[in-house]
Amino acid sequence: MPADPRLPFDPVERAGTLWEQHFGDATAMRLATSVMRVQQLLLAELDAALKPYAITFARYEVLVLLTFSQAQSLPLSKIGERLMVHPTSVTNAIDRLEAQGLVRRQADPGDRRRTLASLTPAGSALVAEATAALTAIDFAITGLDTAEQDATFDLLQRLRAAAGDFPATPRPEPSTIG
Repeated sequence: MPADPRLPFDPVERAGTLWEQHFGDATAMRLATSVMRVQQLLLAELDAALKPYAITFARYEVLVLLTFSQAQSLPLSKIGERLMVHPTSVTNAIDRLEAQGLVRRQADPGDRRRTLASLTPAGSALVAEATAALTAIDFAITGLDTAEQDATFDLLQRLRAAAGDFPATPRPEPSTIG
């Protein structure tokens, strides 16, 4: 997050005050605007941390998804579905990652109409280094302790579920067994 705020006041709060003068209750508008602004700030910090690795956070997500897959390989369509991005965005990310030697495209042996993206050894190594860089800055989450981070996640998860992002299921409680 920026060390020196760009404005000497909170522009979202100011917009909320003006909203109330013109339209009425600003509670939902302030929250929506704050969530979008936090997303911009986080993405800027994450991309900055990944710049030495010549990847963006969006491309990092593709590499991590491939790392998590059983064979370190997935159809491009599955990548888009899991990351909830347009097929064009997946193609663009894979093109760039392939040009860097971090993934390779290959025909799906089970269905030659599909194309798989597979993680290369260089891609695996870069994921490990980039992950260390991101965890060193706590994924740019500053100003919240662990309990507040969990509570914020729970609230945002409820918003995502209510919007139909996924079927709502409660998050399991952490085990208290030592």
